[in-house]
Amino acid sequence: MNKNQIIEMADDSLLHVYNRFPVVFDYGKGVYLYDNCDEAYLDFASGIGVMALGYGNETFEESLYSQIKRITHTSNLYYNMPMIEAAEKLCKASGMDKVFFTNSGAEAIEGALKTAKKYAYLKRGAGDYEIIAMENSFHGRTVGSLSVTGTDHYREPFYPLMSGVKFAKFNDFGSILANATDKTCAIILETVQGEGGLYPADKEFLEKTRQFCDDEGILLILDEVQCGMGRTGSMYAFQQYGIKPDILTTAKALGNGVPVGAFAVTNDVAANSLVPGDHGTTYGGNPLCTQAVSQVFDLFEEYKIIDHVNEIAPYFEQVLDILVEKYDFVKERRGLGLMQGLVLTIPVKEVVTKALLDAHLVVLSAGADVLRLLPPLVITEQDIDDFKTKIEGVFDTFL
Repeated sequence: MNKNQIIEMADDSLLHVYNRFPVVFDYGKGVYLYDNCDEAYLDFASGIGVMALGYGNETFEESLYSQIKRITHTSNLYYNMPMIEAAEKLCKASGMDKVFFTNSGAEAIEGALKTAKKYAYLKRGAGDYEIIAMENSFHGRTVGSLSVTGTDHYREPFYPLMSGVKFAKFNDFGSILANATDKTCAIILETVQGEGGLYPADKEFLEKTRQFCDDEGILLILDEVQCGMGRTGSMYAFQQYGIKPDILTTAKALGNGVPVGAFAVTNDVAANSLVPGDHGTTYGGNPLCTQAVSQVFDLFEEYKIIDHVNEIAPYFEQVLDILVEKYDFVKERRGLGLMQGLVLTIPVKEVVTKALLDAHLVVLSAGADVLRLLPPLVITEQDIDDFKTKIEGVFDTFL
C-alpha cells in the first residue's frame, strides 16, 4: 500500500485524537527513522524523549527476544526476576527505596497522588487534603494527572476534575507559601517543565520547597517522566540540585520504547502509605517490560550514557546559541542537557511541519512558541551538525 492508502485506513479505524503528520514510519536505525518508502529522517524528538538509546540497538533487542521466549506476563500475584532486578537497578540509580511499576507516566502520576493522599490519611487522619501543583505544568491526560496539570485548555473540557488542587507559580516560592494551608499534603512539580516550555527549576526554589515540605510534613513529588533517565546530565535531574523527593515518577526512556513507567518512594513513605488492596495494575511490572527496564540500565552503564550527555550537551548548546544569534525570530535557548528548546516568534507548528516534510528532520513543539528538541542520548557531533544544516534550511524560508 502507498502512504495515502495507509493514512486512509488509519482514518477509517482510529479515533481522531491526534493531528498526525502525513508520514508513515516503518523502522529506525541509530538516530534515524525511515518511512515506508525508505526515506531517512534525522530524529531529534526520540518519540517524545523515549528512545534514549536510539533505534535498532542489538543488545537491547536480543534481551527482549530472549524474554519473549521465556514468558511475557504472569500478573502481580507472583514474583518474577526481571521485575525484581529492574526495581533494584531503579532504586540504585535514583537513590529512592521502593518502586511500583506502571504502564505509563500518567499512571505513575496517579499512583504518586494516591500515595500522597494515603500518607496524609495515616499520618493526620481523614481529611479533605489538598495538593499544590504548578502553573504551566503537564503531568498527563488521565483525570488525576490532568487535575494537577496547570494548563487551562487541557483541563476545561473535562470538569469537574479531582478537587483540592491549587496552582502556584513555578520558580516562585512565595507563590507556594500563598497557596499552602493546613490541608496541603503534597507539592508536585516537574524538575524541568517540558510541555510548558523547557523551564528548569531554580536551585533556590527547589531547595526552599524541599525544606518547607520537611518543616510542614508535606510530601514533595517530582515528576521526571520526561526529564529523567539521563537527559539532563544526571540519571535524574533532581540529583543536580542536592535534594531528594519523597516520591519520584519516571517513564519514557525508562523502557526505550517499551511502554513502562514507575513511581518510587522513600522508606518513610513506603511504610506509611499504600498497603495490599490500595493500588494495583494487571500489566505493570510484567516480565517483558521490566526486562526492558533492566537492560536499559545495563546499557546506560555500559555505554557511559551520563558521561556522554555531559560531553555532547555543551556542543549542542553552542550550536543552538549560534541559531539564536543568527536569526532574529529565535529569541532564546532554554533547557538542560539534551532537553532543549528554542523560543520562536514565528509559528512553531509551521516550523515543525516544514522540518519534517521538507528537511526530513523530526522535532517537536512545546506550548505555543517553543521548538522542543529531545534527541536520542547517543547523538554525536556529526548528528548535531546535520541537525544544524537541516534546521537552518527550514529557518531560511522564514527570512
